[in-house]
Amino acid sequence: MLETPLSAAALIPILAFATAPATETPEFKGPSILDFFPPAIFFEGNEFFEMNRIMLLRLVIVALIFILFWLGTRKMQLVPGRFQGTIEMGLEFVRKSIVEDLLGQKDGKRFLPLITTIFFLVLFMNLTGIVPGINISANSVIGMPLVLAVAAYVAFIWAGLRKHPWAFLRNALFPPGVPPFLYIIVTPIEFVSMFILRPVTLTLRLLMNMIVGHLLLVLFFSATAFFMVELGGWWIAASAVTLAFGTAFTFFEILVSVLQAYVFALLTTVYIQLALADEH
Repeated sequence: MLETPLSAAALIPILAFATAPATETPEFKGPSILDFFPPAIFFEGNEFFEMNRIMLLRLVIVALIFILFWLGTRKMQLVPGRFQGTIEMGLEFVRKSIVEDLLGQKDGKRFLPLITTIFFLVLFMNLTGIVPGINISANSVIGMPLVLAVAAYVAFIWAGLRKHPWAFLRNALFPPGVPPFLYIIVTPIEFVSMFILRPVTLTLRLLMNMIVGHLLLVLFFSATAFFMVELGGWWIAASAVTLAFGTAFTFFEILVSVLQAYVFALLTTVYIQLALADEH
């Protein structure tokens, strides 16, 4: 039997099918390091005053802390209400559990404003990472952690120099009891450990915890939205899993935020205590 050639009309559907574009698969876009460098909102292009949403968030948090503590302490009552009691409980926690426990009442009174400010700044700026619509910590960019670490470092140096003007630096760089010929090794190590690593570790510990927390939360919740909205069908079961992980990590991030505030304030107090120690 002779094969009958296909007509031009019959070839049209075949060619159309062969040249039709394949259905595009939805693409998942996870969190990126660019999340921490959002575009400018105000004063774009100004080298000194350009402000993005993270910098604006920091200003809002400072204003919020000021308003909360002003409202909570402006009309102190002998029997505090719920709001005043909450503010007092937070202040008492810092004073008794961190400052006076390590520095005592006399020295603690001098450094209490600094350490209290550090604790609540770190706490409130950490917690913005779990607030819907914000979803990023104000401490997840190095500027704020660095400023707080420098404040702790300056307080540490000032406390040591004021109480032990000469012995502080001498004993820090040339520890007593070490044979003099070992100072060529020990002194550089002590200098790096005390005057460089302390502010660096304070900065990086807080910064990296907030970066990782943001990336994890955005990963789980964006994956949930992707499975439910973009893919649908049986993928909704996977979205339930990512949603559960996201919820669990939200509570974990609250715990981390509180712990990082406590650790930052505690280490600042410990450094000041070491500077004030009579051994110097």
